[in-house]
Amino acid sequence: MHDTDASWLADAVIYEIYPQSFADSDGDGIGDLRGVIDHLDHLEWLGVDAIWFNPCFDSPFRDAGYDVTDYLRIASRYGSNDDMVELIAEARRRGIRVLLDLVAGHTSVDHPWFAASAEDPGDDRYIWSDRPGDGFVASPGERPGYYLKNFFPEQPALNFGYARQHPDEPWRQPPDAPGPRANRAALREIIGFWLDRGVAGFRVDMAFSLVKDDADLAETTALWREIGAWMRAEHPGAVLLPESDEGRTADAGQRGAFDADFALVIHPEHSALFNDGTTGILPWQAHPEPCYFSADVDEADGTAALGRFLSLWRHRSDLVGEDRLLVLPSADHDFTRLATEPRSGEQLAVAFTFLMTWGSIPSIYYGDEIGMRNLPDAPTTEGSRWNPGYDRAGCRTPMQWDDSLANAGFSVAPADRLYLPLDLAPARPTVAAQRDDPDSLLQHVRRLVRLRRESPVLGTSGSRTVVAAGYPFAYLRGDDHLVVLNPRRAPVQLQLDVMEGRSARVLLGSGVSVEGAALAVEGVGHAVVALDA
Repeated sequence: MHDTDASWLADAVIYEIYPQSFADSDGDGIGDLRGVIDHLDHLEWLGVDAIWFNPCFDSPFRDAGYDVTDYLRIASRYGSNDDMVELIAEARRRGIRVLLDLVAGHTSVDHPWFAASAEDPGDDRYIWSDRPGDGFVASPGERPGYYLKNFFPEQPALNFGYARQHPDEPWRQPPDAPGPRANRAALREIIGFWLDRGVAGFRVDMAFSLVKDDADLAETTALWREIGAWMRAEHPGAVLLPESDEGRTADAGQRGAFDADFALVIHPEHSALFNDGTTGILPWQAHPEPCYFSADVDEADGTAALGRFLSLWRHRSDLVGEDRLLVLPSADHDFTRLATEPRSGEQLAVAFTFLMTWGSIPSIYYGDEIGMRNLPDAPTTEGSRWNPGYDRAGCRTPMQWDDSLANAGFSVAPADRLYLPLDLAPARPTVAAQRDDPDSLLQHVRRLVRLRRESPVLGTSGSRTVVAAGYPFAYLRGDDHLVVLNPRRAPVQLQLDVMEGRSARVLLGSGVSVEGAALAVEGVGHAVVALDA
């Protein structure tokens, strides 16, 4: 089953699965595709519309699968290509699409392409220099010289050319040289292969890193426009979502024929909302700044953080228009979870009320729907340590399904064979316990997903008007849905002109009561309020 157009994305709720840690069906301690199939009913019950998988392809896993050796084969630890095809079909049967992660800019050093390039000076699938330099790594083969890496040394950059040539660097090739053309053709082959097997599209890792020295991203944009046009002609319902790049993605995304942009946790929009630096400092941060969704933040600091977010949002809208889709996640595989001390409990419900009603496309990182804790002491695993400032392992720990003795239902393997250690706290949240608790975070997230579906004005198409930008934060969706959020512990009162002469009723939330044209908002109170004429 294939979509005939990409309009489904605008109303979607995405769920990110880190496959190593979601569910282990064969007892080896590592999550797999069969484990995901076994838990698709949870995702259907929750109401999500699409799964985004982190890379599932053949890999030596020096960077958790972001170092690929075969783009057309599922890694054996996850299962087989047939398992992926079955998963796609079973998900579709439940109304859920599958998005794969496409590592477009580099491969593993173990990829056959690189093995051949390291032996043959005439092979230009990768970028080779005759001298050392920033980002260049000594050749491991018979070929003399140095290859350019994208991230870790084990991830050689594929050659998509340079936007600008330089007489002192003769290895620079234009984007239409044979090597770059071959790599473009390979991207089309990979995309077509998996779309033919039923996937709904791709999140593209480091999408704007392809053409080097491309200051205005014109050449990279042209590359993705070419691939996007081909893809939509062959598969009109498929989507491409780029990993954003330091705020440039919005503009480049529009010109590059991507279907939406990302505000990832490593970027300032998301950081202003959720990152207080408790368990790590982002590479672009000299020091952590206060974030808005923190119960203990000083009111002035939190209001300033919200101001940063709104300013960035307005700037982005000015660049690409209010109707440009943006994916805003609860968290992701590259930084801390939403449940990062001291933020926990009711504060998570406030954050999810925002994520589901702001008008972006929500992406739920697996386990965030139950408030799984970030574990900052988790051991470095498969390249999780980005730099001395933080290690990503703490957000990648096993999913907590139930209170069984066998590793919270994740795996029957001995605890010392698990991909990463479990949260051992006695009060750790589980899916099973929260399914049985009508007041749980999981039930709240499910109600939000349902309300968003029943009230399209809360989605990406409804207008948005900010009516209070502090504590509380309040905004009107359309002309009759008011969202009120108070992440701090102190109660507040809010008088709003928009409520004058109108009756109001709380559709969903906690700790918010209506008193005429005023709202009484308790500490960590939040609500979606319907305003009647």
